[in-house]
Amino acid sequence: MTDALPESAVTVSPTEAAAPSQPAPRGGRGRRGRGAARPDAAAASNATGSDAGSGSGAAAARPAPRVHPVLEQLAALYPHLFGAVFRPLKRGIYQDLLAAHADVLDKNGLKEALAQHTRSTRYLGSVAAGMPRHDLQGQPVEAMAPEHVHHAVLEVFRRRQGRTPEAQRAALRERAVQAMVDALEASGLTRAAYDERVRGRDDTANALLDEALAQASARAAREEALLRAFEASGQTPQAFADMYGLDPRQAPQTLARARHRREVAAAAPSVEA
Repeated sequence: MTDALPESAVTVSPTEAAAPSQPAPRGGRGRRGRGAARPDAAAASNATGSDAGSGSGAAAARPAPRVHPVLEQLAALYPHLFGAVFRPLKRGIYQDLLAAHADVLDKNGLKEALAQHTRSTRYLGSVAAGMPRHDLQGQPVEAMAPEHVHHAVLEVFRRRQGRTPEAQRAALRERAVQAMVDALEASGLTRAAYDERVRGRDDTANALLDEALAQASARAAREEALLRAFEASGQTPQAFADMYGLDPRQAPQTLARARHRREVAAAAPSVEA
């Protein structure tokens, strides 16, 4: 990438996710994000003041970071990107914004504003949900890389974990694992290829990944068995769903996922012993 703006300002990476979230500005830019933590062990050694693992007291005592004034300008200019919903931004958005508003936007201020914006929990939540990157017109132009989605899921989980009561953390963890399973499915990669792309050096993060991969494997086995049964039944998807007690609205998607996995597995390079 040759953008003048550092990659961390427009994509989600282990170092980007570590910064504190932005506070709620005037004009409806939204709620303040959670406290931050590093997605991998190397970055974690440099993190200070994170509320992950330290409880919510430290986060409450820390003054809220001031919203950059350029973000208020961007929210007014592009409410479909910086307004009620934070949509992931295309690579090179910094240059696009300067080209469109060279007489309005300060270069350094824009860099700082984009960095604050893309490190916010709301922005990371959009990335974690698998939303594509958007251009200034609000049009989706590029799928988010699987590793960026994965790191965003981890970071949102960590920020919320530090502010979630102990009794609710198991449910929060399960939601994070399920989000990883969904990200894996959406990536179109095999489990092995996904693992290779997203596994880092943090043991806690890798434990979540291992749970997600195990759940994805179990789901794939169930859905493959259903697909085989469907193919042998000679029934329509509706009739098959009735036979097996499946939700008739979900049965076609379940069968389609199983077929897609077959195609991906067939296209994947074979590994010789």
